[in-house]
Amino acid sequence: MQLTITGYSTALFSTWYFIEELGILFDAGDGVSSGLLQKSRKIEHVLISHADRDHLTGLLQLNQLNARPGYPVIYYPQNSGSFPPLEAFSKKFDPHVNGTQWIPTKEGVEIRIREDIVAIPIQNGHVVTQGKGIKSLSYHIVQTKRKLKPELAKLSGMEIKRIVEEQGKVNTTVEVRTNLISYSGDTPVEDPQRWKDTKILIHEATFLDGEEDAKIRPHSNKHSTLEEVMEMIGSSTIETLILGHFSSRYSAEQIDLRIKQLCEKYAITIPVFRVLPGEISRNILNGVPVNQ
Repeated sequence: MQLTITGYSTALFSTWYFIEELGILFDAGDGVSSGLLQKSRKIEHVLISHADRDHLTGLLQLNQLNARPGYPVIYYPQNSGSFPPLEAFSKKFDPHVNGTQWIPTKEGVEIRIREDIVAIPIQNGHVVTQGKGIKSLSYHIVQTKRKLKPELAKLSGMEIKRIVEEQGKVNTTVEVRTNLISYSGDTPVEDPQRWKDTKILIHEATFLDGEEDAKIRPHSNKHSTLEEVMEMIGSSTIETLILGHFSSRYSAEQIDLRIKQLCEKYAITIPVFRVLPGEISRNILNGVPVNQ
């Protein structure tokens, strides 16, 4: 599946990624509507990772411009108390947006995007909750297909048709799942197996090295460093990497140089793209990877 991904992601200021063919928006930071213009109308499902303001302040305008009966559907971490008041304010301030759905979600719940596409939330460690529920999520976007059972594949077309008619598709096929896209949201690097066999991984890389990360107070929300991400990718099975959420303290030259250095260090040969601070990246996968 060819995907058109447009995104903006600058730490502290705003983050959003739009997957055009699927009508999915990951996070809804400030400027998402003005960045997408009429294309924002295509957004049907909004998957919010957490309640930091740089990931949700674009919701009000997105709603005001595009709400219609049943859409958009906004999913958010079930124990994040910021969203019910935001929903109430949105409906009071713009009464016509009452068709929007606000749905709390948690790890493992399958969100039906369309017949063959589901989104699966995964809890991550960005928001420290001390056991007080789920307040920060990553997401997998998974394509599902049904494939004929191996023991039937060698039969003739007529035999297969007869058996399928007699037993039904559920009993004669198996479900095959492909992880099209994974979105980390804000998160420290945790379990590398989390992204196993992902076609496209969108991952944050707030800091270029560990020095800045060490200055963050232990109780603050946690982020990834670029080297941690690249070390993880070096032993992973993903096919394409999109990096974002860089701190605005870094220049484009610094970011690209460090990515190239770490690709060499960890023998990374898959395409690596990046969303630079302060810039909207349009049709990201149609660009030139940093490491090529």
